[in-house]
Amino acid sequence: MLNADVRLEWLVSFLAVVENGGFSSAAEATHRSQPRVSMHVASLERAVGVPVLDRRKRPSEVTPAGAVLLLHARSILRDVELAEAEMSTFRGGARGVVNFGAYPSASAAFMPQLLRDLSESEPDITISLVETDTLELDNALLRGDVDLCLRPVTPRPTQGAIRSRPLWRERLVAVIPEDDPLAEDEKALEVADIAYRDLISIGRLESDVPPSFEAYQLFRDEGYELHPVQATNQPQSLVSMVRAGLGIGLTNALAAQISDLSGVRVRELNGPHERVVAVCWNADVVLSPAARTVLTALAQARVPAGTRPVDRSRPEIRQVIAPRRGVHPASE
Repeated sequence: MLNADVRLEWLVSFLAVVENGGFSSAAEATHRSQPRVSMHVASLERAVGVPVLDRRKRPSEVTPAGAVLLLHARSILRDVELAEAEMSTFRGGARGVVNFGAYPSASAAFMPQLLRDLSESEPDITISLVETDTLELDNALLRGDVDLCLRPVTPRPTQGAIRSRPLWRERLVAVIPEDDPLAEDEKALEVADIAYRDLISIGRLESDVPPSFEAYQLFRDEGYELHPVQATNQPQSLVSMVRAGLGIGLTNALAAQISDLSGVRVRELNGPHERVVAVCWNADVVLSPAARTVLTALAQARVPAGTRPVDRSRPEIRQVIAPRRGVHPASE
């Protein structure tokens, strides 16, 4: 029968076997011997009264009872981590690991200096950086894979109670082959100048749902529909495709800034739409002291070169990503 005599190390070993695909990998991940990991799982099964792993299969699989226990084990260990983080505030500072998500251009242009500053001001906080595209960042927040993330405010999240603190805004730009006549001028391009050219956009090629990235919104406002010949979330890939003659690239200023621009030219796009970038979190999850410390540091950090700080007094900025519920205490 499961009772208070169950040891945390049994749960840790059980979770490690499930997440690493076997006892040997679990032993390596937890820096324990394989016999000790096996002993922990066996002790847990005796306490539970039923098998939690089916060892007849290779790799071992979680039993129905083990699947239920797995949810509780993760919750228990998260609570222990949170308790440790809360106690750290009484020992003179926040500590722990903060899983932080970012899309490529923000990660390259903004995160290195932030990581350096935090390593000096908060040496007990470790940032684990996860780089992925904007749409996947929302899923990572809701799954709990990341605690905080940097994302553009558009496309807006379609589910969950995601809250945000806007940080900066940046212009949209066109990346043009250097031998193209449009590359000769330096003034801002009009959408009409490129509306009927082959275009490469950020995001994904989608046929069922019109994308809502900023470039698509800009084209619609000017009376056009953007139908790119290719799309990518990697800035250097977009520039390379332009260099190869596949079309004119449409992206944000930071993406162009961090890329190798040999063989291409960059011109701003004229129009009201800019990219606004925010730090986001899941309002349904209590942020650890370490995550709250990082959130505060983000709000105070210098914005990347070539961007402008967001004026948070503007009403359209204060509510860029509407939550299902009230404002989380960390958002103000």
